Amino acid sequence: MKRSAALQTRSYFHTVNPATGESIARYELLSSDEAIGAAKRAQRAFQSKWSSLSIAERSDHLRTLAKVLRAKKIDYAKLITREMGKPISQSEAEVEKCAWTAEVYAENSVKWLADEFGKTDAELSYVTFQALGVVLSIMPWNFPFWQVFRFAIPALVAGNTSVLRHSTACPGCSLAVEESFEEAGFPEDVFSSIVTDHEAVSRLIESDHIHGVSFTGSVAAGARIGELAGRNLKKFVLELGGSDSFIVLEDADVERAAEVGANARLINSGQSCIAAKRFIIVKSVARRFADRFTREFEKRKTGDPMDPKTDVGPLVNSQQVAVVDEQVKDAISKGAKAAVGGRPRNGAGTFYEPTVLERVTLEMRVMREEVFGPVAPIYVVSDEAEAIKVANDSQFGLGASLWTSDVSKAKRLAGWIQSGVVFVNALVKSDPRMPFGGIKRSGIGRELSKYGLREFVNVKSVNIYGISGAEQKLLVE
Repeated sequence: MKRSAALQTRSYFHTVNPATGESIARYELLSSDEAIGAAKRAQRAFQSKWSSLSIAERSDHLRTLAKVLRAKKIDYAKLITREMGKPISQSEAEVEKCAWTAEVYAENSVKWLADEFGKTDAELSYVTFQALGVVLSIMPWNFPFWQVFRFAIPALVAGNTSVLRHSTACPGCSLAVEESFEEAGFPEDVFSSIVTDHEAVSRLIESDHIHGVSFTGSVAAGARIGELAGRNLKKFVLELGGSDSFIVLEDADVERAAEVGANARLINSGQSCIAAKRFIIVKSVARRFADRFTREFEKRKTGDPMDPKTDVGPLVNSQQVAVVDEQVKDAISKGAKAAVGGRPRNGAGTFYEPTVLERVTLEMRVMREEVFGPVAPIYVVSDEAEAIKVANDSQFGLGASLWTSDVSKAKRLAGWIQSGVVFVNALVKSDPRMPFGGIKRSGIGRELSKYGLREFVNVKSVNIYGISGAEQKLLVE
């Protein structure tokens, strides 16, 4: 009887295909105690199996993981598209990028985590990097594979184990990620996925079985996660929102900037932290840019995300459509003009028309907030000094794209832009060989490259006295 009563109190939810509105599957939420159980198992896996392997041995698992991801790329891509609506070609590229990142870390982690030797009054001094333990990752729906692997690959190769709590919009992707690690031969419980609620997440962070937290998502949620982790003295990394500037100066290749700018705004249907979101254009080239930019938006195909020819799919749900529509309505009510788009699309699914807004002012929400949808405000400035001033006039500081033909100017202005990432004459993107992250309300800490690899490690100083020169040489070698 007690067992039956417990089953009756279980919580369930359904996932929905945003392109059609059809139900996909039903999932059961784990209880807080069950989530804690997963963390305990991950801790045992860390202590008994994973941390004792060499970096080279863990790197071999990454090479196998890359092969698994490529072998199942089509299946995984279809799952991404079905759950959150990403155009299928972009879903395939997402899985491929995860495989490539596994290879990058397999190739470089031994070097990136090598002991670093220094000179002190000791005969031998060095810094070594040792895993912390179990890292809880809390990830969003917009890049349901990439966000996870971007964190998990460096965290695991450093020797940590991990428990993933993914968005309830993409539990199928969450379980598929766990499956990929299993198929790659990672020991049991080194990486596990749990489907649970916010209360369980809080209990996990408070527990002794979690030693670090990686969160990607909204500013508000990140602030709560950071507060809870800090109160419990847990290391954390936060990758939060962005309102990236796309700056076009008068000496830029305007036609190319407009073409790339459309891609930068419409990738993942505008649902990307590093999508270009504020187009800041010098007045002398503003009309040329706006006309070409609008034509590029009109050329993009919106529709069935399973169609390889589709450029723009649905937003993740109806709530997201409503938020974007309110931001656009605010701009239009204050004098902006929609050169194209400007409203939700009629019919099935949660689509929003690709939208270009002109006559934009700084008081409009589209210039003050993060817009997570296919909406591009164009703001005209008089010169490069005003362009940088407007770009920096934001609560966010994730990425920026700067367009100019003058290399020395580009280097100078890149130094003035307040962001974690700057791309010149290209759209902003992440690369496993370079650090990724933001400043201000865009986040704390870094992911990717050797810097991301060292976020969830103990940076330990070791100083040895009383040894001979021969012993010192032997230890260094």
